[in-house]
Amino acid sequence: MTINTMQVEAVQAERGLTQTEIAVRSGISRQSLSTILRRGTATPQTVGKLARGLGVPVSDIIKEA
Repeated sequence: MTINTMQVEAVQAERGLTQTEIAVRSGISRQSLSTILRRGTATPQTVGKLARGLGVPVSDIIKEA
C-alpha cells in the first residue's frame, strides 16, 4: 500500500511524537518506520499497525489509487 507520508508527518507533529515513539506504539522497529516513510510503501498489515500507533484510521494515512 502507498503511504501518505505528509499525513503521517502531520499527525506526528500534531501529537508531538518522535519516530521512535511512533515505532514503539505501532509495534515496529524505528528502522522499519524510517524505511516505510522513505519508500512510501508498506504491507497492509504494517499500515494497520502504523495507523493504530498513530491513533488514526488507515484511510487517513494511505494514498488512494
